[in-house]
Amino acid sequence: MSGYGITIDSLNQMLPDANSASPMLSLTQDNQSIPLQIGEFLTNVDEVKQLVVGLHNGQPVYLADIANIQLGTDTPTQVVWTSDKSDIKPAVTIAIAKKSGENAVDVAKAVDERLGQLESTLIPDNIQVDVTRDYGQTAADKANTLIGKLAFATGAVVLLVLVTMGVREAVVVGVAVIITLLLTLFASWAWGFTLNRVSLFALIFSIGILVDDAIVVVENIHRHMVKGKQKLVELIPGAVDEVGGPTILATLTVIAALLPMAFVSGLMGPYMSPIPINASMGMLISLIIAFVLTPWLARILLKEGNAHEEAVSSKQSAFFKKVMSPFVVSRVQKRNRLLLGIGVLVAIAVSMWLPVQQLVVMKMLPFDNKSEFQVILDMPEGNSLERTQRVLFELSDALNDVEEVSDYQIYAVLQHQLTLMV
Repeated sequence: MSGYGITIDSLNQMLPDANSASPMLSLTQDNQSIPLQIGEFLTNVDEVKQLVVGLHNGQPVYLADIANIQLGTDTPTQVVWTSDKSDIKPAVTIAIAKKSGENAVDVAKAVDERLGQLESTLIPDNIQVDVTRDYGQTAADKANTLIGKLAFATGAVVLLVLVTMGVREAVVVGVAVIITLLLTLFASWAWGFTLNRVSLFALIFSIGILVDDAIVVVENIHRHMVKGKQKLVELIPGAVDEVGGPTILATLTVIAALLPMAFVSGLMGPYMSPIPINASMGMLISLIIAFVLTPWLARILLKEGNAHEEAVSSKQSAFFKKVMSPFVVSRVQKRNRLLLGIGVLVAIAVSMWLPVQQLVVMKMLPFDNKSEFQVILDMPEGNSLERTQRVLFELSDALNDVEEVSDYQIYAVLQHQLTLMV
């Protein structure tokens, strides 16, 4: 190029001008419109080779004289590879994101079904389709796990009532809890929250409080039944009224402690708001259920006190007396209470010592337990794509020796950073 006196800047100006055409013009004559276009686009390699880019010693200089011209694709700036640890193959990756408020599980299922249809019609047989990340399935697994824990917590509460008060009382509490959860989910939907891991966590977090109101009411009705001084229809209003005030106060106290979390601003505000709102709505609903539905269920399902209930109550009282006597009526009750207090203080000190020694790691949110990890490699500025690929292939060779790695994808780009996904 220097021998012909041609520079890169002059080429950058000549080539676009040679491969251009003016906008369509029209010539009107004798009531006729004739379209005109000045210039034309390059259509083949020979036309490109015959472009005159300068003069040298009075002779035209063609582009073919100073450059090697061939038909091909643009120089790639990014490549994708995939491997199942047997060999590395070129790949094309497609990322699909759902709209806000849509169900990730339904979207993932729809994509899988559509892929199945395309594999039998449009996608050639020599093209292998792999799903590398399915967050819809991850969301479904997380939700199912939380629902299972919610059912376990509810069952544990009902079982505890069954052991301590009886079958009929456990049925009353179980029905009250189930209706409370259903109404809480409906209220959450009406409020605009979707059923996700955070909203389910709010229900699990508050399950002990949600069942507390119904248990308090049922237990007090049961206590009056065991006395046998009144008929069931007569004792229920008094039993409910007896615990009504403290139950309302306890519920409002917990709501007052949780609800301020709903007004947290910044990044964590929208993320954490379903917890205090769902828990607060659940507690208000449980309070209404405890005062309206629970007495009615008790009137329908419970029976008058009998000897069996009195025997069960006597056994519970005997057990409670046996546990508490050393701290209340024993000769060495002061020493026992002192030892108990020291034990509680030691337990508190140990619990505070654990995070200080990092035996229990404290953080805002738990680590996401996914079956994948990222290796991000920043190459020096000016590195070629080929050099980058060689480095990433060396990293992939090391991953092939790791038994826990099943497959990986390599993404190499020239702009900023190189990512190896496993």
